[in-house]
Amino acid sequence: MSQPFAYAFSTLGQWSEAVQDCVQQLLPVRPTANLGFVYVTDLYANRLTEMLAQLREQTGISEWVGSVGIGVCATGHEFLDESAIVVMLGEFPVGSFRVFAPVTAVDQVVSSLDGFGVHGQPAHYALVHGDARNPEIPELIQSVAAGMATGFVTGGISSSRFQSLQVADEVVHGGLSGVMFTDAITVMTRLSQGVTPIGPRHQVTASHENILISLDGRPALDVLYEDIGEILARDLSKAAGYIFVALSIPGCDSRDYLVRNLIGADTAERLVAISDIVPPAAEVLFCRRDAGAAQTDMLTMLQDLQTSLPATPRGAVYYSCLGRGESLFGAKSAELELIQQVLGDVPLVGFFANGEISHDRLYGYTGVLTLFI
Repeated sequence: MSQPFAYAFSTLGQWSEAVQDCVQQLLPVRPTANLGFVYVTDLYANRLTEMLAQLREQTGISEWVGSVGIGVCATGHEFLDESAIVVMLGEFPVGSFRVFAPVTAVDQVVSSLDGFGVHGQPAHYALVHGDARNPEIPELIQSVAAGMATGFVTGGISSSRFQSLQVADEVVHGGLSGVMFTDAITVMTRLSQGVTPIGPRHQVTASHENILISLDGRPALDVLYEDIGEILARDLSKAAGYIFVALSIPGCDSRDYLVRNLIGADTAERLVAISDIVPPAAEVLFCRRDAGAAQTDMLTMLQDLQTSLPATPRGAVYYSCLGRGESLFGAKSAELELIQQVLGDVPLVGFFANGEISHDRLYGYTGVLTLFI
């Protein structure tokens, strides 16, 4: 089981040629490979069923997971706004994994997943893909994670300008799908944030749904103005896409927080609106989008992961936010090259997501890396 996974990518414009190109790169397909990972850019979304059928036929692998994304990635490369497919073939012990179809409602999770069983064994970890059009996705993530012996899932929310599709042995949509693994499979996973705090944590002293009313007993907008400085405070429209709010997670260190968008402000009532419900007794931090901080955090995460590795990874999956990539790291593929720089030529595939999943939470502006050992 020490063989590295096989991976390939193609940017040929015709879908059938792109699949064939990947298959040629993968040949000879190892007869012991039994799970395929496939990610395609949304320009191929309407051909994903045919692409999957061709992959299944030409590799002989029947079980597949994956997603559509506006961008996809492979070892040292990222592909955004172009036709691209990335494929990885993994070898796992018989009976150690089970692909599951979309779960669309929280009250159906246990029954849909057969009590989280994997061929008679308990599930320890799951790799998942979600459909953003389902409003229960955050709760579905929590419910599936709660069924894992480790409490851990990783994955991403499909991103697409056309069809938001996932792969779970067939082309699917509408919920949370993926693959569950038993404890026969060792994985290591880490998360990297893409923003940096610009002020201290603030206690939410009054809120309503997604509205921050007061922080530390003061009007929320006054606290925001104080943290972001006079220039941005003069015109909040200039802060769009640059300033964010982070909801801290109780019991976690300051590096782990849920980044959400600022979506509005009421200058008369001194209120701030964010893109998520504010939980009771929350703490918030105002943050800025920062290329330097993102790169530093990424390198710290990768070096920490490298020093903890018990063996060379056989393969990896990486889910990065659409707000990262070239637009944050400054050059095409710079983010993926950082991973390659630290971990070497580990076979890796993934996509740029509309939300990243780590542990039992839905994040934003993060990169989530999972290694199969």
